[in-house]
Amino acid sequence: MDPLNILTGKYSLRSIKPLDLNSCTKEQILEYFENSFSINESLFTTLASEDAFYKCPDRLRLPLIFYYTHTAVVYWNKMMLAGLVEGRLDLYFETMFETGVDEQSWDDTENYRMGGSFKWPPLADVVEYRRKVRNSIHKVISDTPLQLPINMDSPWWALFMGFAHERIHIDTSSVLIQQLPIHFLRLPHDWRVGPSSHGDGMGENKMITVPECEVTIGKPYNFPSYGWDNEYPECVRKVPAFEATQYMITNKEFLEFVESGCYGKKQYWSMEGWQWRNFRKVNHPIFWVCTKGCVSNCGGVLAGYTHCDRGRNGQTSGRHGSNTTGTSNGYSNSLPENNNENDEEYRLRTMCEEIAMPWDWPVTVNYHESKAYAKWKGPQYRIMTEAEHHAIRDKNASDRLDLSRDHLFHNDLKKKFNGNLAFATCTPVNMYPPSKSGFYDVFGNLWEWMEDNFNGLPSSGSHYLYDDFSTPTYDGRHNVILGGCWISTGDEMSCFGRYSFRRHFYQHSGFRVVRSLELDATLPVTLISTVTDNETCFPMGTKVEMVPTTNTQFQYEAHSYLTEFLQDDYTATDGNLLTEVAKVCKEAVQARGGALSRALDLGCGCGKLSFELSKLTTEVVGIDYCESFVKAAQKIQQDGSYKTMLPDGKVIAVELPEGTNPSRVTLKQLTWVPNEILDFDLVVMQGIDRVMNMKAWLLRLCEVIIPNGVVVILSKKGYGVKDFQPIIGRCLELTEDREIPYTRPSGNMDVATLTIWHRK
Repeated sequence: MDPLNILTGKYSLRSIKPLDLNSCTKEQILEYFENSFSINESLFTTLASEDAFYKCPDRLRLPLIFYYTHTAVVYWNKMMLAGLVEGRLDLYFETMFETGVDEQSWDDTENYRMGGSFKWPPLADVVEYRRKVRNSIHKVISDTPLQLPINMDSPWWALFMGFAHERIHIDTSSVLIQQLPIHFLRLPHDWRVGPSSHGDGMGENKMITVPECEVTIGKPYNFPSYGWDNEYPECVRKVPAFEATQYMITNKEFLEFVESGCYGKKQYWSMEGWQWRNFRKVNHPIFWVCTKGCVSNCGGVLAGYTHCDRGRNGQTSGRHGSNTTGTSNGYSNSLPENNNENDEEYRLRTMCEEIAMPWDWPVTVNYHESKAYAKWKGPQYRIMTEAEHHAIRDKNASDRLDLSRDHLFHNDLKKKFNGNLAFATCTPVNMYPPSKSGFYDVFGNLWEWMEDNFNGLPSSGSHYLYDDFSTPTYDGRHNVILGGCWISTGDEMSCFGRYSFRRHFYQHSGFRVVRSLELDATLPVTLISTVTDNETCFPMGTKVEMVPTTNTQFQYEAHSYLTEFLQDDYTATDGNLLTEVAKVCKEAVQARGGALSRALDLGCGCGKLSFELSKLTTEVVGIDYCESFVKAAQKIQQDGSYKTMLPDGKVIAVELPEGTNPSRVTLKQLTWVPNEILDFDLVVMQGIDRVMNMKAWLLRLCEVIIPNGVVVILSKKGYGVKDFQPIIGRCLELTEDREIPYTRPSGNMDVATLTIWHRK
């Protein structure tokens, strides 16, 4: 069953029910961990050779070896932050496999985070790493006192975060595997393919009316199941009357759009969508298979691969490769014969096979294709909003804290929806029962694209164990997907689940067509205004409201903040705060008797302190999450100066401080402090006033500083020892607490708080 020996436990493609955090036992937690870990590993048994692990199915993603190892690394990293384990299991792996990629745009070149020629470790080594993590988690579950209920403040939350994260990657890795050339794959054991049709077929895709209503979005903080930060808290939204298709749009319906030639007609696409379409040169959904050699957009050595090669070499690309050896090991190497397969205009690539087109399955497309179809359907049509999706759902319980409110905990989940691995493919849109209001596949089968930009709910925050899980995607460039799909398990199939992807991204996602019935009402859609100019491509007469991002860190991307920081940091001469901080840093290191060789500037802003520190040490790393700050600092580093204009037309010109050595400075834009940031004898945290989750950033200080090294924390907002001690007191000892007066460019005096610590 496992010819590549990648399984560190049992083979399983059967998902069990999540846990009640009010009453779960250690035995149940261990069982759920084992199930999560095993399903993810079992998914990779679809790879027919070791070589397939090192292939890149999508040129904007990493090779599959990364995703196989990544989830185990996240377990360890989060357990360390939560204090469940001490020390590193393998720092090299826990750095290399820590963070994936979220490319900035669909036209990014092949610039993998590790570099296109990066040498990945042998498969046997990463399998052994997963085995060690598995065994270690067994010990953590056994040795850690279990105090119920488990909540966000419990160290056990780190384990449940690992379970949920692993299950996300079951979903996303399956999409990447589906993009691989099919000769790299085999059918695994117990692989249930859905039927191509059900009963008499889907028939007409009718529009169903939903009257005006109010819906509750979000999850109560004390609901007894795991949740991601973006799912909290609850909020109420008004939904004007609308109508929507009872089914998600099917392959059969989408064929009309394809055959009309609208992939090549600009008027049906948004500006961003048209640019994407022309760049990718797509003429049909990417998992449809034609005979015209459409490039599949794989990466690396697969860059020229096409799965649209039927008839070009006398055989279908749906055949499995020669390295599949039959069924003796639990795998199948054959597909149903179809003597007329080359006469079919389109076939469908599923995760492991190429099959005759199942026209009654929902079509898998990205957001751009969904929008183009809706516009082609008619000027009054669009796709659904998040609030409208809640309006077509059934309500399961009156008690807001009752587990039965979430269908994820119902025993008949697989009878209601094609999810939780009931099948290993989609199923016909009419196969599962509809909601009480008549809508099919509200959950499961395929994710559903929403009109909404992804954003936090009002008053939401982030969790200190994973501060940058959701918040970087509150940028106006990611859209909401809801409902889960056939392979979604755990939180992804929850009624509270909220996820997102970039609009050009392919997930197992589809859509349904919607039409507003009250054109004078405001559409309940979230469009983010503060980060990017959104293209409001909605039917004429539709009213929408732009809202700010809930990631408060993004507000610093505004030009007004850039000019403020440039003036504060560079133009004041007498009593310049950052110049004084650099002096304090030098004195503090000398007082500890240490040599200053490597300095880290966290929240480096426009780079002034990083440049000042270059006078004192041979290497400085400056990190900030704000792109405009980092770019300005890099410009100063490169050119020695930087100019920008205020709204009143006045030009601000700043220069590199005298006596600095910019060649010693490395400036990086990062949303957090990853494991690659390590081993500094001086760390200055000057961005503490700007981060959303202070605890998340402070916790990393304990590992990035060397023994006896110095940590300096600067705050202009009055944060001090009382705020920091509970977080870092276990590993850092307070050396000094002082106030530093400084002069603002206006001439006014102010005072900053400075606390100095050393590693115990």
